[in-house]
Amino acid sequence: MQVSIETTSGLERRLTVGVPAAEVDSEVQKRLQQAAKNIRINGFRKGKVPMKVVKQRYGDGVRQEVLGDVINRSFYEAVRKEDVKPAGQPSIEPKQFEEGKDLEYVATFEVYPSVELGDFSKIEVTRYKADVTAEDVDNMIDVLREHQASWKEVDRAAQDGDQVNIDFVGTRDGEAFEGGSAEGQNLVLGSGSMIPGFEDGLVGLKAGDEKTLELTFPEDYQAEELRGAAVEFKVTVNSVSEKELPELDKDFYAKFGVEKGGKPQFRKEVKANMARELKNAIKAKTKNQVMDALLETHKPDLPKALVSSEIETLRQQMMQRFGGQQQNFDVKSLLPDTMFQEDAERRVALGLVVGEIVKENQIKVDADRVREMVEELASTYEEPEAVVNYYYENRQLLSSVESAALEDQVVDFILDKAKVTDESSSYDDIVTRQKQQ
Repeated sequence: MQVSIETTSGLERRLTVGVPAAEVDSEVQKRLQQAAKNIRINGFRKGKVPMKVVKQRYGDGVRQEVLGDVINRSFYEAVRKEDVKPAGQPSIEPKQFEEGKDLEYVATFEVYPSVELGDFSKIEVTRYKADVTAEDVDNMIDVLREHQASWKEVDRAAQDGDQVNIDFVGTRDGEAFEGGSAEGQNLVLGSGSMIPGFEDGLVGLKAGDEKTLELTFPEDYQAEELRGAAVEFKVTVNSVSEKELPELDKDFYAKFGVEKGGKPQFRKEVKANMARELKNAIKAKTKNQVMDALLETHKPDLPKALVSSEIETLRQQMMQRFGGQQQNFDVKSLLPDTMFQEDAERRVALGLVVGEIVKENQIKVDADRVREMVEELASTYEEPEAVVNYYYENRQLLSSVESAALEDQVVDFILDKAKVTDESSSYDDIVTRQKQQ
């Protein structure tokens, strides 16, 4: 096999490969002979069809199959010989495919870039510390009660925080506009669901009251034709309801899986969940700082093939989240590459840098850390042991956890060398900030 390689531009390589005709022809002959044993053709017994007839009938198809296999095998033998690592699949351009002549083709592909690691001691990271306090637990229980609240109709004027049921008709210059009218719509006053001034204008009204609101749409309103428009809303209040929070009793606790132990056990479980959320938020915040710093100090060339593959992965993930696989539409028009370009480039760049750190420092996956992560994932299920076993029986699932564990080990490796400043904070600040990022 003859091989030559050249750099065309940046990460792109052009590989020319020649394979002796005898190698291809002998493999074609071998497969035809194997096929002849089972071929049935009228006028001939099974296995007795002359090779000339077999070749006439099946020769072209078998040759195409052999050419595909030979190109695939010879390409990977060639890149091993030239000591290059392809990033993505090659583009194959045939040069000589004729029978009886040496096979020749050109493979164009990108290679992984070389990554020179920087000085990790110059990286600065703030590591936050916080505890879940009794006040934090009280606040969380209030939030949970809010989520389980009901509405009770009352005979009084509406206040901020009440829910009103209304009919309304919106007009612009005396003409109704699209989306400006509704009947029997529930609206929580103070929720910010409507344009500025709408909800404030209903405070103080009772069931049966009517009021006309003269308002102006915001300049940044989503419907371009209504931006900055002066409008009127004629509103009729059908009912006023106030929020009722559930009592802290066994029925309430049962909704969150606490059947025994009453309030002390409920608070204990709420605190445990909050502690787990806090731990994950601190870990994520620290990790994000490390990853951002790695991207600041390393600017690897990005193979287009890897970025394109990552874009497609992100697009499919979004499709799965929204159930779009059952829809009939042009996916790339609805979710264009540009929508995922930045995230894809970040992920590819980090993958290259982290991979080089793992390779250069010979970091191996810590089996104990993997086990700990699997057990933590399983702890939120009713039968944790069964979930743990499921992970260890599913190679794909376990591999995803191993990858996450290895990435965490890289973060720890960087933190050991970086300038780390510990800073005290609170549950609310850390968790809220993390959710907003």
